[in-house]
Amino acid sequence: MSKAAEKNTPGTLSRRGFLTSMAGAAITLAAPGAIASVTTARDRELSFYNTHTGEKLSATFWSEGKYLDDALEEINWILRDHRAGIATAIDPKLLDLLYRLQQKVEHPGEFHIISGYRSPATNAMLNKHSSGVAKHSYHMQGKAIDIRLPGFDSSKLRKAAVALKGGGVGYYSRSDFVHMDVGRVRYW
Repeated sequence: MSKAAEKNTPGTLSRRGFLTSMAGAAITLAAPGAIASVTTARDRELSFYNTHTGEKLSATFWSEGKYLDDALEEINWILRDHRAGIATAIDPKLLDLLYRLQQKVEHPGEFHIISGYRSPATNAMLNKHSSGVAKHSYHMQGKAIDIRLPGFDSSKLRKAAVALKGGGVGYYSRSDFVHMDVGRVRYW
């Protein structure tokens, strides 16, 4: 086929046209905010079940480009230190990370909360009784959560969390839960 015929045949694209199209697509995707606009278009919702209090919550915590204060307050409360009855602000980056995890594993169930926020007193008490509790835990800063996702293998949940590279990920197979935090990336 001649170059002129190739150019004019419906449904075909010349090599130059193809390369031009691909370059345009690459520039569009590389533009600041291009990927963000694709990933931020939908509302972000999470569902929780607190294994210690029996409370449940489904909340849309992000919509129309911003975090929703009322939903964040509800999430802060369900993730509170249930021993002390104290809540703190949970880092929205942690919620975003949980949302990304749920999208990755494609499992719409509610996260079962083993531990959310811990007051310094609760953390010190737990640290005395367990080598698995860090003295300066991210839980005390509202930047960590211990979870399981019923109906989903926790070892696979760990693998998915590690793949996100969003912070620390620990797997506690004997207790069947995954720790996630928004600190530096590390795994155990």
